[in-house]
Amino acid sequence: MEIINDSKEKLELNYPCMWCYKIVGYERAGLEIAAIETFSQRPYSLVPSNTSKNGKYISMNLELLVHNEDERTFFYETLKAHVHIKMVL
Repeated sequence: MEIINDSKEKLELNYPCMWCYKIVGYERAGLEIAAIETFSQRPYSLVPSNTSKNGKYISMNLELLVHNEDERTFFYETLKAHVHIKMVL
């Protein structure tokens, strides 16, 4: 069960659906490499989001079509484990 806004309500999604992962890292090129390596066979969009106040971190929005809960979770875990990604939201 996923916790949303400190409640125990499960997120109900209708698949397939577009899903956006916010990926955070140290440089844009590294985040682009992570996306290419993870989704080389799938269409996705990757657009800049924010840069931290001191410029140490950059975030980008990575959006793609996911077909089910297992796929959505797998992509999250794969991105989270990538060497160029510091955090996935």
